[in-house]
Amino acid sequence: MKDIKEEPSIVDKAQPLTDNTPWFGIQLFGLRQKELSEYLKEKDIESFAPMHNVVYMDRNGKRKHELRPVVSNLMFVKMTVDGKELQQLMDERYKGHFYIIRKAKGSLIYYQIPAKQMHEFMIMCNPEILLKKFLTESEAKLKKGDRVMVTHGPLKGLSGRLVRSSGKYYLLKEIPGMAVMMKVTRWCCQKLEEE
Repeated sequence: MKDIKEEPSIVDKAQPLTDNTPWFGIQLFGLRQKELSEYLKEKDIESFAPMHNVVYMDRNGKRKHELRPVVSNLMFVKMTVDGKELQQLMDERYKGHFYIIRKAKGSLIYYQIPAKQMHEFMIMCNPEILLKKFLTESEAKLKKGDRVMVTHGPLKGLSGRLVRSSGKYYLLKEIPGMAVMMKVTRWCCQKLEEE
């Protein structure tokens, strides 16, 4: 009898989570992600903008592929500085062109995305993974589903909500400002206790 080898998980292939530093979500107004990302890099601050491959036709009618932001006015910044320091740092060059997402409307407290949640979200946003859908925050809230942990297959170790769309099952991961759904087999998921 042959040994059954389990496919390595996406989590195993990705860098392990060793840093527990949370992240900020930042909404941009008339500011390009690439420009802000380069500015933050100069200041030794890590940032992330979800990207996906887009197929388009050039002027000569040839198909081209290009890596573009999923949402042009949203990015995430690692909290290596506190919210006030980040606000001041960004105000130096981009005052009025960004908004650090807060816990609630009118709140002074910045929303902090836990490192584990952000790590899983970044894995799910990998442009090489094709069976996924991106959603707005409001679209994600309309989806009903149980909190699950994937126990088998390439998504092993990821957690989120198990939702159904167009007769297929997806693992839904939400982050302030957007969400991503990846196709999953429901039999590979184990229900988690509600928090």
